[in-house]
Amino acid sequence: MDKTMQIVLPILLIQLILMIVALVDVAKIERTRGPKWMWVLLILFASMLGSVSYFIFGRRND
Repeated sequence: MDKTMQIVLPILLIQLILMIVALVDVAKIERTRGPKWMWVLLILFASMLGSVSYFIFGRRND
């Protein structure tokens, strides 16, 4: 395995895990800030930025 793959593979793995955790959380949580469908699309299509945005701005803590 070359050096590029040694760097890229762990980042992709972290991104995939973060995406799965965010999608599971959206499915389980009752209410979010904004429509759930919007957060699902953001998580799926904005990759790591979408998942992080959901955890920072989308979750409701009440």
